[in-house]
Amino acid sequence: MAQEQMPRPEPLDPPMVPFAVAGLVAWAAAGLVLLLFRDWLAEHGRENWLWTCLAGFLWGFPGLAVMMRHDAKRRRRRAAAGRD
Repeated sequence: MAQEQMPRPEPLDPPMVPFAVAGLVAWAAAGLVLLLFRDWLAEHGRENWLWTCLAGFLWGFPGLAVMMRHDAKRRRRRAAAGRD
């Protein structure tokens, strides 16, 4: 008995810009929430948490640029293949 080979599913290729934007928003929101507790953070030696949020937010912009380029290539690739 020969087994029928199941068709191979296409790999996932979602648009990535929304993920980059979500990361930027998450770092900004975390930083703004921590800003409300700035005095508590200073008392407990945790001021670096604010700087970590700022760094995460700022590093999100190069990530966003990379994901925008990735999505543009994705659109061209899909258009060439006749999808979407």
